[in-house]
Amino acid sequence: MSTARLAPGVALVTVPGQGLAVRTPDGEFLRVDTGTADPAALVAHLTGTTGDSPALEGLTDAFEQAGYLARPGGSSPRLAGRTVLVLGDEPLTGALTRLVRAEGGEARAVRPGELPAVEGPGTAVVWCLDAPVPSGLWDEADRLSARGVAWLRCHREGATAWLEPLAVGPGDVTSAHIRLRRLAATPAHRELAAYWAGSCTNDNGPAHSAASAALTAALLTADLVAWAAGADGSRRLLRRVDLRDLAVTAHPVLPVPDVAPVTR
Repeated sequence: MSTARLAPGVALVTVPGQGLAVRTPDGEFLRVDTGTADPAALVAHLTGTTGDSPALEGLTDAFEQAGYLARPGGSSPRLAGRTVLVLGDEPLTGALTRLVRAEGGEARAVRPGELPAVEGPGTAVVWCLDAPVPSGLWDEADRLSARGVAWLRCHREGATAWLEPLAVGPGDVTSAHIRLRRLAATPAHRELAAYWAGSCTNDNGPAHSAASAALTAALLTADLVAWAAGADGSRRLLRRVDLRDLAVTAHPVLPVPDVAPVTR
C-alpha cells in the first residue's frame, strides 16, 4: 500500500465528544466511523506523521474511493500536455502565460498570420486585447473551433473588460455571435456598431492594471483548465470585469443559428 495523504482542500476535524469528521473541499462536513481503529492513529496516518498501517487499510481505501486522498505521483498539472498560443497586449499576455505554465501547459506567443495553420485537439488560442476589437480582426480566429482548436478571447471597452466564452466545437459561441447578441440586446445598436467600426474618438478608458490583468488572466486560465478536464461550463458564459472595482458579472449566451439568405 503506497503512502496516502489527504487531497488538497480536505481536512480532518476532531469534534469533542463526537470523534472525527471530514471537511470536504466544498465545505461539507461528513462524520467518520473509525470502528475499532484509533481516530488519532488515522489522523497521524493521513497527515504523514506515521507510515502505512495494515490496521488502517480499510479506512484508507474508503477515503481514496471517496476522492479524499492524493497518492504521490497520482496527479499531474492540470494543463499538462496542452499547448496555449497567446496573442495580444501586455500585461494580459504576460499574466496569462505565467499562469498557464504554472498549470503545466506550454504557452508561447504567435502572430495573427500563423492562425490559419493552427489545428489539433490539444491546442488553444487565447487573444487578449487592452482595447476594443477592430472590425474583422477576429474573423479568421472564429474559424478555429470548427477545426477542433479551442478559441478564447477578451478585450476592453472603456472601463469594462469582456471575457467571451470558450469555443471548442462547431456549435459553440464565436466572437461574431457575441457581437450579434450584444447588438440585439441594446436599443443603441447603431451607436454600438459605429463604436466597433472605429467611428469614435480614441478609447481613453482605464487600461488594465496589474490587479485587473491578474484577475482576467486567472478567469481565462480557469476556462482553459475546464477545457482540459472536458468540462463545458464556460462555453455559454459571457463575463464582464469592471476595471474600476474588479466586480465580475456573468451572462448566459447562446450561439446565433445560421439562417438562409433572404431571397426576393
